Amino acid sequence: MADLSPGAITRKARTKGGVVTIVTVLAMVTAMGLTWFGLSAGDHVSAGYDSSSWLWSLTRGELARVNGVTGKVDTRSQALAASQGHYMQVSQSDRFLILRDQNTGRISALDPATLQVTAAQDSQAGLGVQVALHNDTAFIVDPVQGVVRQLDAATLQPIGEPLRYPPGITGGYFDGTGRLWIAVPSQGTVSAITPAKPAAASGGTGGGNGPSLVRTEPVAEAFHDLALSALDDGVAVLDQTNGTLTTLRGKELKKVDVTQAAGGELPTRSSGAEIPITVTEGRHVYVIDGEKVGEFTVPGSGSRLRPAVAWAGRFYIADDDSGKVYALDREGALVDTIEFRSPGGALELEVRENHLFINAPGSATARVVDDKHRVKVVDKFAKDVTGSEPPPELPPPPPPAPTIGKPGAPRNVTAASGDTQVRLSWGKAPENGSKITKYVVEGDGRTWTVGARQRSLVIDKLVNGKTYTFEVHAVNGKGAGPSRKSNPVMPTGEVPDAPTGVKAVEKPDGTVEVSWTAANGQGRKISRYEVTAVNAGSGALAGTTATTKLVIKAGDLEYGTQYAFTVVAVNDKGAGSEVSQPSGTVVPFTKPAQVRSLSASTVAGAKGSIKVDWAAPADNGRPITGYEVTAKGKTQTVNGTGATLDGFGDGEIVSVDVAAVNEAGAGPKDTTSAKTIADAKVSGVTGSAVGYKNFTVKFAYDDGGGTATCTLTINGAARNIGCNTGAGGYVVNEVATDTRYQFTVTVTNATGAAAVSPAVAVTTRQLNGTVRCVNGDSYIDCSSGVGVYSNSRQQSSEAVGDAYNGTTYKAFCWKQGTKGNQQGSAELYAAQYNNNKRSDKWVQITFRGNQRYIPFIWFNLDDGDSLGNLPEC
Repeated sequence: MADLSPGAITRKARTKGGVVTIVTVLAMVTAMGLTWFGLSAGDHVSAGYDSSSWLWSLTRGELARVNGVTGKVDTRSQALAASQGHYMQVSQSDRFLILRDQNTGRISALDPATLQVTAAQDSQAGLGVQVALHNDTAFIVDPVQGVVRQLDAATLQPIGEPLRYPPGITGGYFDGTGRLWIAVPSQGTVSAITPAKPAAASGGTGGGNGPSLVRTEPVAEAFHDLALSALDDGVAVLDQTNGTLTTLRGKELKKVDVTQAAGGELPTRSSGAEIPITVTEGRHVYVIDGEKVGEFTVPGSGSRLRPAVAWAGRFYIADDDSGKVYALDREGALVDTIEFRSPGGALELEVRENHLFINAPGSATARVVDDKHRVKVVDKFAKDVTGSEPPPELPPPPPPAPTIGKPGAPRNVTAASGDTQVRLSWGKAPENGSKITKYVVEGDGRTWTVGARQRSLVIDKLVNGKTYTFEVHAVNGKGAGPSRKSNPVMPTGEVPDAPTGVKAVEKPDGTVEVSWTAANGQGRKISRYEVTAVNAGSGALAGTTATTKLVIKAGDLEYGTQYAFTVVAVNDKGAGSEVSQPSGTVVPFTKPAQVRSLSASTVAGAKGSIKVDWAAPADNGRPITGYEVTAKGKTQTVNGTGATLDGFGDGEIVSVDVAAVNEAGAGPKDTTSAKTIADAKVSGVTGSAVGYKNFTVKFAYDDGGGTATCTLTINGAARNIGCNTGAGGYVVNEVATDTRYQFTVTVTNATGAAAVSPAVAVTTRQLNGTVRCVNGDSYIDCSSGVGVYSNSRQQSSEAVGDAYNGTTYKAFCWKQGTKGNQQGSAELYAAQYNNNKRSDKWVQITFRGNQRYIPFIWFNLDDGDSLGNLPEC
């Protein structure tokens, strides 16, 4: 077993910060069968897909494989549907796919060819533990405990013994050659690990030789904050405390001082020569290319920028506040803005398979950018695959801008002596609107800088028996804040033993209880214990106590983040022990926050129902198991972020409370209300704009908040009409002339009650026509009149008489003419009459008390002689 703890290095090195030996190993319990589904090597190779990436959607609890060339989803899987609503770390290669559920800690290996879960193990829930995957090599990194273990990518079985570091490591990223890089802030070092050959590759069943530590380099002073970015061949390490960037490419090591980049962030992977450093405060990006340093400013405002990612000659920076990704060229000019309408949370950028994939896990969409910077919108829920997009979620209002100034003084600066050394610890200084980049310690004529996330320092080369006092001040973007002095302290060789049996328990109220076995004072009284909280990449004083138990109050630690705790005993002479072994890892938690964006609305198509919707709140360290929805004294638990409630009265205003529930209980409730649909109403019914063959109906209606249907009943015959036509007028066409019509309007909704208007009567206008037949104007002998028939044709047996020139008759409708025995064609033609009037239509008239037909060519209608004024018979 390789031991990288400070116990394996010299005393001098220990006094620079490394003071513990790890004994706690991440417990991992195999929970599923480990069969590889009998796939052949050819089957596994077929699982690799060019230009594709697996993207997670937390709203659906599903994976979608996105083809980078087409921008389409070609496969999706709900194999991990139980993780719906959870954030997921996705590690992928062409042949393997490993996911870690951040909410539960569950690690699952999936076969990309079958989308079946091949193995699963449990890890500590919360932020911290992560999985690294490169080709067929997998590692699980526990930064809190400092344990790095290689796994078989298919079975998740451990390979060899783990490597152990001091607690609070950071990194765990593969470079392009397959080396895993780890940084140790407490030592100021970075190291490279090469994996052992997986057992499956050598025909074994697991185990075998473990991974190897192949290189360790000092890159910063001990207790400086470090950030890593894996390179094509090596690693870049940013000393976030002073802004120095160290690059290790092959055997070459270079340092570039970029003071302005203190507190900056690196992407987890940087390809090519350029390395971007993103400083969220001021929205600056510094680009390091060899010894050259470029700088540009990202558009927009706010400080929720993701680290810039270099891709194909441009830099892509995600802004979680605005839901935008800005693309800037090497000169810092904005060349594109990629916008998400409703991102639903953080944006994730990853360069893979010669494409940049931009995923919004809380949204239905993603983006793919090719090396020509062409952007494709990906519908992760495309209907041709399955599902549809959830309703858009309105982004929360931006928080008020804080007052920005220099930091305040650090809290609780305490010093404990050791043999020719002092261990100094302090609490976080108020940031005052600007991120703290470092702490400065002064004393004994010397000055030290300490990372913003470390907040402890071991000072060596002191004289036993001499009294020392140290001062600590914080530095942010606005400058240095006021100092705070430590207690006087005198180094001595009379140090107590380290406490043992350190245990930590997280409580549902958000507190964490740390306890330990009392230290042996070696003849002197123990006056206090100092407790340090360790998480990924940092360690900071959590509190002091005179007893063997410390309760860390709710909110002092981040919910959902993994922590371990170490303890130092301090005696009555102010002498401190070595640091204890760390406790087990815990994840602080409490009840969920209040639900977001709560709203209620009327269910338009259902009686006595309302619909309630909300957005998931912060889970505060434990998965949300459901939501308590209460209305009219009745509570029900629902699993989604919406519910339809029914059983209320018509037109009732219903008040609803909603609270999220997790392991700690129900969080604070939020309240909203909505009104159920009431009975529909109709009023203002009139008939107007009466024509020869039509009239207009107007009315007003109230749908009662529901979906209404409107029916117009005319002389007993009903027809469905659009309710919205009532205001502008519904035109009733093709009715008879000079006819009385009586109508009502009925409005109906889901209450079951129909509103019927009083009856309204209207009479259409009478249209007359005059016979026009004059000798000399036509080929027929008009003196004998124009033939009138019982049908629309010249059939001698259907003749009923003659109509004479100048006689007026009431017209009712028109009808298509047909052939008769006296006419070869249905069309009748008066060659010299009325501009050669042609028509094969007949007009129905009242002739001798009956409805008869006369050829339209011999009958002139009033108002322009247009058949359009008559309905069709």
